[in-house]
Amino acid sequence: MKIAFIVNKFPVLSETFILNQITGLIYRGHEVHIYGYRPNDTTKYHPDVEKYDLLKSTFYAPNLPQNKLWRLLKALWLIITNFYKAPLVILRSLNIFKYHERAASLRILYSIIPLLNTESYDIIHSQFGIQGNEGMIYREIGAIQGKLITTFRGYDISWYVKEYGENVYDQLFIKGDFFLANCEFFRQRAIKLGCDEKKIIVHGSGIDCSRFSFRTRQPLEDGKISIATTGRLVEKKGIEYGIRAVAKVLKTYPNLEYNIVGDGALKEHLQQVIIELGVAEQVKLLGWKNQQEIIQIIDNTHIFIAPSVTAKDGNQDAPVNTLKEAMAMGLPVIATRHGGIPELVQDGISGFLVPEQNADAIADKLTYLIEHPELWEKMAKAGRAYVEKHYDINHLNDELVEIYQQVIMDHLQPSPVTPQSMEKR
Repeated sequence: MKIAFIVNKFPVLSETFILNQITGLIYRGHEVHIYGYRPNDTTKYHPDVEKYDLLKSTFYAPNLPQNKLWRLLKALWLIITNFYKAPLVILRSLNIFKYHERAASLRILYSIIPLLNTESYDIIHSQFGIQGNEGMIYREIGAIQGKLITTFRGYDISWYVKEYGENVYDQLFIKGDFFLANCEFFRQRAIKLGCDEKKIIVHGSGIDCSRFSFRTRQPLEDGKISIATTGRLVEKKGIEYGIRAVAKVLKTYPNLEYNIVGDGALKEHLQQVIIELGVAEQVKLLGWKNQQEIIQIIDNTHIFIAPSVTAKDGNQDAPVNTLKEAMAMGLPVIATRHGGIPELVQDGISGFLVPEQNADAIADKLTYLIEHPELWEKMAKAGRAYVEKHYDINHLNDELVEIYQQVIMDHLQPSPVTPQSMEKR
């Protein structure tokens, strides 16, 4: 099959779930082209980007200048130099009567430049709902052809809906060919917003379990215990609650270290919290790391914390891949009853679930795990088994190919892949 991925930016370290699908499809013999914007930071990316030479298959839209005059002048140049390729497509992209602000801002024009003169695709896979709306327009104006599949992954079905209204996907639900959600929590939300339940199934974000060596954990001989969290330093990751919980436990068990992998808008705030709590020696913000670096850190960790919260703007998480990776490597986990996370962590079996925004509850469970290391092995084995059964990328990529094939054949409800069948796996 010939497949187009519509993304925001590529490659992005925090979006290995997209990369895993791309490489899985290529490995299975399919051709994948990636359309989106150039990332801000091009110094760090996953080794698979180079291994599969993905930048040669990535086509970037021109950057949209903030200055309106410069944006207009650049648009005129884009029209002059590209009009011969697809004149009708360019003219349709400027239809302000139909596309309103999207056309008036020239955003559609800029976005379709790399699509001009493309061949027809079997599948157009928009990787978030926001890109689904864009893919719908690109197809409507003739910039791209193919069956349109959209995956809902988190902020697009939480924050974006709260920000732009519950009707934001009305047209996409009508015109899109099929939809995926990375957890049942978001599938139900899409149905509530108006998606035909026969046109949407759960297809989780997978990890390559073979890359994550499993081993059970025990405290070091000197009693030192290492704790970790991986994620962007943004509100919905709830990292401040993890820091406050660890600070509380440190008063009783001072031989702890807490490593936080990631970067983001809250870095300075979190660093200030660490200083104010007097735990700068034990709690470290490590910044961005690539996957191999993260694996090395987690391999030297005993307990993983994922303290996700519902952000003030409504943003929520699915079952996050970093949590799956930690479970696959044999770490007992502490996570929150948030979004799709309870679909991943079985409370009391592979770890513990606590209420959102509750540092005391995290501290209590962390203390319990510290005091009962004999539980770690049982939890670790349960976590690894669950991730292998439900989130193995090789199995999920086989399913993705099957979904594509059935959508192409207009079988709009791929019977082998339903939430119920996923539960049986």
